[in-house]
Amino acid sequence: MKLIGAHVSAAGGVFNAPVNAEKIGANAFALFTKNQRQWVAKPLEADVIAAFKARCSQLEFNANAILPHDSYLINLGAPEAEKLEKSRAAFIDEMSRCKQLGLHLLNFHPGSHLKKISEKECLKLIAESINLAHEQVSDVVAVIENTAGQGSTLGWQFEHLAEIIDQVKDKTRVGVCIDTCHTFAAGYDLRTETATDRTFAEFDDVVGMQYLRGMHLNDSKGDLGSHLDRHHSLGEGAIGWDCFRYIMQDDRFNHMPLILETINPDIWHQEIAILRDFAAQK
Repeated sequence: MKLIGAHVSAAGGVFNAPVNAEKIGANAFALFTKNQRQWVAKPLEADVIAAFKARCSQLEFNANAILPHDSYLINLGAPEAEKLEKSRAAFIDEMSRCKQLGLHLLNFHPGSHLKKISEKECLKLIAESINLAHEQVSDVVAVIENTAGQGSTLGWQFEHLAEIIDQVKDKTRVGVCIDTCHTFAAGYDLRTETATDRTFAEFDDVVGMQYLRGMHLNDSKGDLGSHLDRHHSLGEGAIGWDCFRYIMQDDRFNHMPLILETINPDIWHQEIAILRDFAAQK
């Protein structure tokens, strides 16, 4: 079964996210559990948690179909001790919020070395940060999102993801979210079904498909290998439709949240319908 949705608004309270997802015909969704551009948020109140769980149950969204995203401010590989400590505390808080809401996954961008430490040192810090979070919060899986490779961010090469995972103690609680725009911008071709198959074969070889816990489905405004993190509507960018048809017709992508972060929320319901049609044509 394909779990298809979008990163929906949680404005007014996290309990609004499942309602917003249901409006676009989704059976999966992503959300921020707090303001993504602030370090600290007030704790989730008991009635907010209860309302979120009740609406998810009522609208038939189970935890495996929900992919929360952490704050954009967090850098788990930060070279400065103060920023690293602040990032780790914020990440642990994000994990705690997921656990309170009954969610199993937390999607995050791995981090950036800011040209102050080596890639290897930065990847080691990211893995250490995940291990620390695992010690503080049970159950929630740390889901590393691959990046486009802009600036000094890491996670754009499959080898980066593998190196982080290799240093995480509890392998059952680490996974990967593949963003198609980021993958393409990082230099992995997705323009044809053959190219897409080759890219996922490489991912399987380097990282392992067993670690794939979710995806962001986005076309790309930038060209192959541009390292440009600019999303586009499906079929309107440099990737085209073949990649998304491939994903919809391959059972390896079943039972995980497949999340749109495309640029026009007004057509999310149309994009979801097209993806469902691809899945039905299998």
